[in-house]
Amino acid sequence: MHHINNQTQNKSAKKEIKTKDAIMVFSSFSLMCAAVIFILVSSDVFTLQRFLSFNKFSLMLMEVVAASSGLVIFGVVLAVFIPSTYIDDANKSYQDGSLIGIIVFMFLAALFEELLFRGIIQNVLSMFIEQQWTAIFITTLLFLAIHTQYLKKPVMLLNIFIPSLTFGWIYIETNNILAPILVHFVMNVGITLLFKYNLLSVKN
Repeated sequence: MHHINNQTQNKSAKKEIKTKDAIMVFSSFSLMCAAVIFILVSSDVFTLQRFLSFNKFSLMLMEVVAASSGLVIFGVVLAVFIPSTYIDDANKSYQDGSLIGIIVFMFLAALFEELLFRGIIQNVLSMFIEQQWTAIFITTLLFLAIHTQYLKKPVMLLNIFIPSLTFGWIYIETNNILAPILVHFVMNVGITLLFKYNLLSVKN
């Protein structure tokens, strides 16, 4: 019994270390992306209004709530109908961490990915591509490309494709990078906590 407890403690410690490492990595990458955006704004390549517009604040809040709710429901539907064998192992273990660790990790992951993909890549593509949805689609394909672990389980790509299109759309609608960051964060942490507190389980 003591041996089993030690093994459990060691596994928990290893997960905490991995979470802390991931938090450090995402923090560093987020700062790098923020620096690039700052340079683009300072160089008048983009205006600050393109990143932090609050002209339609009430509408933005409604869109954030609607998009977040819709994507959480979408995630729940996928979890209910897709067998666990088709779900990436990493997605099954996120909920095992501490509540604070999950929240910080999910926020920094959303922050980094949205600063990079919507804040930098989608904006740069929009300079050369007239059709906004084409820029969103290309950005989404690049977003899929970095999730190489899902190539072995292609069904998981659907779990990224639809949300990524939504993030791109809400950024175009609001001209505020905080909107896709919030939607991304709420979606990730919402689904993870549903699993953590056994309100949702994968299909066997």
